[in-house]
Amino acid sequence: MSPAESSIENLAEHARETHVVVIGGGISGLVAALECAKVGMRVTLLEASEELGGAIRSRTLDGVEIPVGADGYATAGGHVRALVDELDLTDLVRPEAPLEAWVAGVPGGPAPLPAETVLGIPANPWDPSVRRIIGWRGVWRAYLDRLRPPLTIGQQNNLDKLVRRRMGDLVVDRLVAPLTVGRHGLLPDDVDVEIAAPGLGTALTRTGSLGGGVAQLRGSRPGGPTIETLEGGLVPLVQALARRLGDYGADVRTGSRVEAIAPGWRVLLEDEELDAEIVVVAASGAEAHRLLAPHVDVVAPEAPATWDVVSLVVDGQPPARAVYAVPGSGPVSTVSVVSARWPWLAARLGAGRAVIRATLVSAPADDGAAIAEAADAASLALGIESLAVRDARIDRLPTAPPRSARGQLDAAARVRAAVVGRTGLGVVGAWVSGSGLAQVIPDAVDEAERLRRSALFG
Repeated sequence: MSPAESSIENLAEHARETHVVVIGGGISGLVAALECAKVGMRVTLLEASEELGGAIRSRTLDGVEIPVGADGYATAGGHVRALVDELDLTDLVRPEAPLEAWVAGVPGGPAPLPAETVLGIPANPWDPSVRRIIGWRGVWRAYLDRLRPPLTIGQQNNLDKLVRRRMGDLVVDRLVAPLTVGRHGLLPDDVDVEIAAPGLGTALTRTGSLGGGVAQLRGSRPGGPTIETLEGGLVPLVQALARRLGDYGADVRTGSRVEAIAPGWRVLLEDEELDAEIVVVAASGAEAHRLLAPHVDVVAPEAPATWDVVSLVVDGQPPARAVYAVPGSGPVSTVSVVSARWPWLAARLGAGRAVIRATLVSAPADDGAAIAEAADAASLALGIESLAVRDARIDRLPTAPPRSARGQLDAAARVRAAVVGRTGLGVVGAWVSGSGLAQVIPDAVDEAERLRRSALFG
């Protein structure tokens, strides 16, 4: 055996002797586990609940399996698609059929969101569709944006303060806030402009107005689909990851809650202890904080956040819309016709049925009352007299802030810096990477690469 062959054999043996314990079976944990397993490391994945996937899940309603959690991914960066291709799921890729965006909770009833906007900020306040939502008073106030001096690049990254200063309260309250709350669960005051809309500050400075910056930014955006999914939703991705881990001999366990992590590293379960060279914490934010707090000083307790999402199977074909409500105007933040967004789901339902999803601002404790409240609010938002509900359910889904949340990147960087200081310890998940598969997957790949490189090469 040559020296090179001997070195490779020693490296392979080292990998086989390295035990990796991944705590959490959402997408981040599954991806991190796969990255370690495919180089020969011995992997144990522990999921506290009875199913893998985290916020990705599906349930049977009216005889049809439908996604009730995360159901699509951004194509930006190509990271999710690369994983899809690696798992031989390319034939299942399906593009989104974008829904028409509307705003509810405005005078005169729901109205179409103006087409020429970024984060709800209008390029042209004189557009009749803008005037329909903010009225003449709002239009004239927004027009002052053209008369104000431009900002210096980077001077104001707070979305709320930027838009209120330049275009006024009505633009923020009736156009911007419905989108930031409905899509990300964030008030405009919590959104970092330069992360949510990269280049907008520069475009504002270049054009001299916020509206001009919006127009320029929209003109520079590439075309093509930006959201995809798989036939059957994202559950096939979870299933494929679990199968691939099985192919590599990984030990994947559900119903296995970790009580604590001891230095060394030792993972403590209720009736078992696992020694490991590498521990990857891939749990939700609150659970990760509980496990990491004894080992890294910067981790602080975090209240768990959830979205109360009601899925409705109804008779008929409601309009293909996603309706975003003005905060405080009603019991829901978003209503969307999911079956119109995903043609594969419409085909499975057949003619005469549709799936509507409504996100409640604060759900009643009684599930029946919550479903009834969501159905009534959805009919109003979609402009339908009443909905004939065939089947329904409510899911309380874990959430994490997007990268565009103010302070998110800095907080995540502090956690990562502290974790890097503890050899063999890693952390992944939406609470550090930002929400969305396009953020979660490459972050999990990078963290797994850091850990396995350190373990194998020092």
